[in-house]
Amino acid sequence: MTTNSDIIARSNRAFTPAFHFYHSIAIERGEGCRIIDVEGNSYLDCASGLGALNIGHNHPRVMAAVSRQLARYCHTGGVFYNETTVAAAELLTSITPTGLDRLFFSNSGAEAVEGAIKLARYVTGRQGILAFGGAFHGRTLGALSLTSSNARYRERYAPLLPSVYHAPYPYCFHCQFGCKGAGCNLGCFGYLEEMLRRYVTPREVAAIIIEPILGEGGYVPAPAEFLKRLRRLCDENGILLIFDEVQSGMGRCGDWFAAQTYGVTPDILTVAKGIASGFPLSAVVSRADLMDKWPTWAHGTTFGGNPVSCAAAIATIEAIRDDGLLARCRELGTATVTRLNAFQEHHPIVGDVRGKGLMIGLELVKEDGTPDDAACAKVLEECLSKGLIVINCGPERNIIRLIPPLTISDVELGQALDILERAIETAGQKDR
Repeated sequence: MTTNSDIIARSNRAFTPAFHFYHSIAIERGEGCRIIDVEGNSYLDCASGLGALNIGHNHPRVMAAVSRQLARYCHTGGVFYNETTVAAAELLTSITPTGLDRLFFSNSGAEAVEGAIKLARYVTGRQGILAFGGAFHGRTLGALSLTSSNARYRERYAPLLPSVYHAPYPYCFHCQFGCKGAGCNLGCFGYLEEMLRRYVTPREVAAIIIEPILGEGGYVPAPAEFLKRLRRLCDENGILLIFDEVQSGMGRCGDWFAAQTYGVTPDILTVAKGIASGFPLSAVVSRADLMDKWPTWAHGTTFGGNPVSCAAAIATIEAIRDDGLLARCRELGTATVTRLNAFQEHHPIVGDVRGKGLMIGLELVKEDGTPDDAACAKVLEECLSKGLIVINCGPERNIIRLIPPLTISDVELGQALDILERAIETAGQKDR
């Protein structure tokens, strides 16, 4: 019988260490919220393929759509048109924030970010890009220039893209300006305004790019007022506002996109991960007046908008819509945060619980409030041993990200939270 160790040993021989995996198990099959490894062990998957499987593994509607498409054709490469790709574009722009009705398909989140940067620079004629500390926008060279969730991602890749500036992200639990709760005066926004006085003038800035909910950097929802002020700042200075919703989009936060939960519409939106249930697809979405200024040959792709991936995207969107999964996500998210907040009261190792919908972060800390990465590693290990897959994030890797499929049942979610709570309790005892 093939074992997990067999697959891992072969992987280590075949791949560079840069090709990284979170857990030492090898999947044999997946269905809904569960995976079975090659040794027959069953796990509840609350990592959802790094947020790509918003409706779970092998959703029947998606698999049927993919099978039908494979029987017809699987690639066009931009040589000729096809109905499936057009239909996917029409359906996607029907759920994006109002006014964002023209798109460019690509394959990954990083590619979408690269496209967004190119679009912004091309249509504004400006060079400056303002990003935020803690951001993760991808690992291709342009996207990496915007990424600051961990310095090791950037190590030995300089020089990176020029004219990129970073402002502090509004990370309330670790406010750099000493603000807490009701006493917040958005000092982080004041710092951004000071940057535009001291480092780069607004008329030189093409775009400001932000994750409305910080992903890899810590699962931190931005305060609504911060995003509203950011929108006004961009409007007043002719700067394009880009929302990177690679991780927060496609129903993950209880609406199609976090932009809609905040009531703030960007000029450019990047979409990936949950768009096609694990099939490679992403998109740069913007207003028609901006997209019309991006002419033929200004950007391109061979595999972007692949008809098989687009068939999966259509089925994914239809399943979320028809099965009422947005409302379900909000309901489950509220119940989960309520339960975790109650647990936090008795376990000081949990410093903060935060999130929107089913994009929830639990920050583990030591007694002095500093990040407890060792405890987080123990929690992940303990959860895996009890049949639950969760992953971590943050520069210190001390934040558990809870991102189950939106299709998870009440019973399955209850089981997952039971395992997670026991693991946190155990790690807290060992850590003290």
